[in-house]
Amino acid sequence: MRFEEAIVTSRREFLSNALGTALVTASTWPIRAEARSMHGQSDSSTSNSERATQKTPLSWDVFLAVSIPAITSDLPPGEKERPWPPISSTLISGERDAVLVDTPITVEQARALANWVLASGKNLTTIYATHGHGDHFFGASTVLERFPSARFVARPDVIKVMRQQASPKSLATFWNPRFPGQISSHLAIAEELAGNVINLEGHDLVSVPLGFTDTASTTCLYVPSIGLIVAGDAAYNGVHLHLSESPDRQKRQEWIAALDKMESLKPRAVIAGPRFRAPRNADDDCAGTI
Repeated sequence: MRFEEAIVTSRREFLSNALGTALVTASTWPIRAEARSMHGQSDSSTSNSERATQKTPLSWDVFLAVSIPAITSDLPPGEKERPWPPISSTLISGERDAVLVDTPITVEQARALANWVLASGKNLTTIYATHGHGDHFFGASTVLERFPSARFVARPDVIKVMRQQASPKSLATFWNPRFPGQISSHLAIAEELAGNVINLEGHDLVSVPLGFTDTASTTCLYVPSIGLIVAGDAAYNGVHLHLSESPDRQKRQEWIAALDKMESLKPRAVIAGPRFRAPRNADDDCAGTI
């Protein structure tokens, strides 16, 4: 399987200047990214006993919820509507089971995601939320209706942000006015992930705390055996950064530190949360995927 090496602009160009605004698709580290599903090989440090059991290599694929308009009067000059960016959900699969990372906002988007997971033929065991923004977990309750035996999990600090986002005040003042009649009236809040590892057919999927990126207490999910990072909102692809929660230099320095932390894991592929580029083929826009 062929990869294309991509080294793109410095992340400090769009985060370190506290007064600037910028578009993302940026990183200083070489990322070997493939914009489609990927099959990985087990880590070379696998023990002899593990080799003997011949664990099935994991694979991944990405679902992209389409961009939808958000109803708001706060529009840039010359624009008539504010499109909400597409949000990615990643399915990590073994031979039989699978783990889903993040879900979109609306019931309609979540039903389309559930149909996509069902079509994979995998048994969904777990839904993992990378962070507490509503547009990455509001759809979980709808997916769980289709997969009632799946667990919905997140780290404790992420759950605190979830509760704030799903509070009556937040729904009434922010989410429902923007997406009237589109958000589930029965939102699910994740249960606490015990430890920091989700087991998928003998493979570790590691929850990595990243601290502040575009909001507080964000994480990524790292899959060492295939060199995959599902970054949530720690990485954007072709979408303007959400900066309203990080207006000062200190917050943006924390975001840079989170990118450095992901870099230190030496991933082969990083899946951005908000993204306009959909997977199409093996060499699709590798430079734009961070």
